[in-house]
Amino acid sequence: MDRISALRNVEDALAAFEDGEADLDRTERRVLGVLRTYATEYESAPDAAYRVETAERADALIVVAASPDDARERVADLLDEPIEPTAIERLDD
Repeated sequence: MDRISALRNVEDALAAFEDGEADLDRTERRVLGVLRTYATEYESAPDAAYRVETAERADALIVVAASPDDARERVADLLDEPIEPTAIERLDD
């Protein structure tokens, strides 16, 4: 999916929400699906989304990475500190 297609799909999801054709939960899932598809199909991007949970953070972080180890490293880079993940889960479509 290219960037323009992703933006159009997000716009369609928002329009359906505004028109009352979709509730917030459905809209969030649709937009998340578009983003995840775009991120994992992007030509130079690694191939999967991973949810990384740590004891220090209430919310998990989701990153696109080539492997669980790469996901851990990406989260550590985002947080600018070493982390000890409590869970790393590959998110499948």
